[in-house]
Amino acid sequence: MPTSAPPMNRFERRRAETRQALVRAARQILAETGDTSASIQMIADRADVGFGSFYNHFESKTDLFDAAVTDALEEFGQVIDERTAWIEDSAELVAASFRLTAQMADSHPELMRILRDRGLAQIHSDRGLAPRALRDLERGIAAGRFDCIDPTTALSAMGGTLLALVALRLDRPDLDGEEAASDLAEMVLRMLGVPPDDAHQVTRRPLPDLG
Repeated sequence: MPTSAPPMNRFERRRAETRQALVRAARQILAETGDTSASIQMIADRADVGFGSFYNHFESKTDLFDAAVTDALEEFGQVIDERTAWIEDSAELVAASFRLTAQMADSHPELMRILRDRGLAQIHSDRGLAPRALRDLERGIAAGRFDCIDPTTALSAMGGTLLALVALRLDRPDLDGEEAASDLAEMVLRMLGVPPDDAHQVTRRPLPDLG
């Protein structure tokens, strides 16, 4: 059996590029204004594709904006995964994710604005950030690093705190984002059962560079 999908032909590549252009345009609109009432023609113009192309990929604007949110959160998750792949300790992984998120307010502002405005509805999604966070919580519980009973409940608390950090970081650019992120990460780790001294030390370890 083949180990990978066959390469796309020219038509498939063009179709994929058109879809991604529409998603990218929707992401820009969400990040700039949060307004989903933009007309399909406006979206198509921004994507530099024909009006008729829209319905080759999406049934409605709702479908497109849902895809745009998922795409943004998936990119965010991939950035965090790439920067934390070397971390084995579940507590340090949670802390690093919080602290890198604070940095991304400067390096990835579009992603952060979408996360702030649309992230709450995605806390328990099966795509994007949620499954990664749930994975990390379950590993920490299995390893005895966290003593919470229900990882889904813990995910709600952790996700809500992360969204609060994003809002704080975007709304208060004068704030020391690194210190705020470390403090919130420490609170989350203590909530998950990590001893106070350990939680403080873990949240002050050197971070990987976002690049």
